[in-house]
Amino acid sequence: MRYRKLGRTGFRTSEIGYGAWGIGGIQWLGGDDPHSLDALRQAIDLGLNFIDTALAYGDGHSEHLVGQVVRETKHKIYVASKVPPKNQLWPARPGIGIAEVFPYDYILQCTERSLRHLGLDTLDLQQLHVWNPEWIGRDEWMRAFEDIKKSGKAQAVGVSINEHQPDSALDLVKTGLIDTVQVIYNIFDQTPEKNLFPLAMERGVGLIARVPLDEGGLSGKIDAFTQFEPGDFRAGYFKGDRKKQVAQRVAAIERDLAISDGILPEVALRFCLSHPAVSSVIPGMRSRANVAFNCSVPGKGPLPEKVIAILRRHAWPRNFYDD
Repeated sequence: MRYRKLGRTGFRTSEIGYGAWGIGGIQWLGGDDPHSLDALRQAIDLGLNFIDTALAYGDGHSEHLVGQVVRETKHKIYVASKVPPKNQLWPARPGIGIAEVFPYDYILQCTERSLRHLGLDTLDLQQLHVWNPEWIGRDEWMRAFEDIKKSGKAQAVGVSINEHQPDSALDLVKTGLIDTVQVIYNIFDQTPEKNLFPLAMERGVGLIARVPLDEGGLSGKIDAFTQFEPGDFRAGYFKGDRKKQVAQRVAAIERDLAISDGILPEVALRFCLSHPAVSSVIPGMRSRANVAFNCSVPGKGPLPEKVIAILRRHAWPRNFYDD
């Protein structure tokens, strides 16, 4: 495992972090608590020291599992969580005021709930789970962030940006009031590179890259005939002819890189880690096999420039989260 600075926080976080949405057990099927705990423990044994969870993941279930493993670990594990929007709307909608989404008292209450679930005295990073640039000048989030840091309930604060909207956080980064930004970044969505990444590096803001495998689209395991169980989040994400579209795009990448089955996930993770702005990449992991594979990637280093140049041609602007 290799480690990088998480912006100006002073934390040195593992290049591969643990995306803990999947172990919440609500929108992802096929996992169970013993396997999830086993995967978390193995990741830590392999040097992973950064876990990203959220109050909304299984209504706190993910936090309970993360806390159990973190509390039994002898060395430092950095834990990030998120405050869900009070109106339960993902992503944040234009025109809806912050009073309906992140009122001051609500941010503090959610932080306390997360700490109880985790069994910890402090969060290393607390984040807002959505963001609307219309809130930039509002006092609610500013005071809440200031107070949870002052009280020691959180050591650092940040925001998870809405899907495929990296530029919506540019003014937020410029305020100097947040320590991190979490953003979708992968071979298909390379848009954060244009404006967000250089600004974050300039301002010392840590960048957490989420969805590096496009919810499985860049795993190389999805084709036009893949079936997901009813209730599995991916059944909606890859609805209609989207599986076929993804398979065609993946085949084109593999053809241009002259790679075979099983190599693309490594390429996808190394693509994210090849950008110096990225502090940590947080793929979802629910099995020992996925943990072992993902945690082995940092040791392989950044991709050669000629490979990155080829991948630039495979950017694919679209939003599968949008119904």
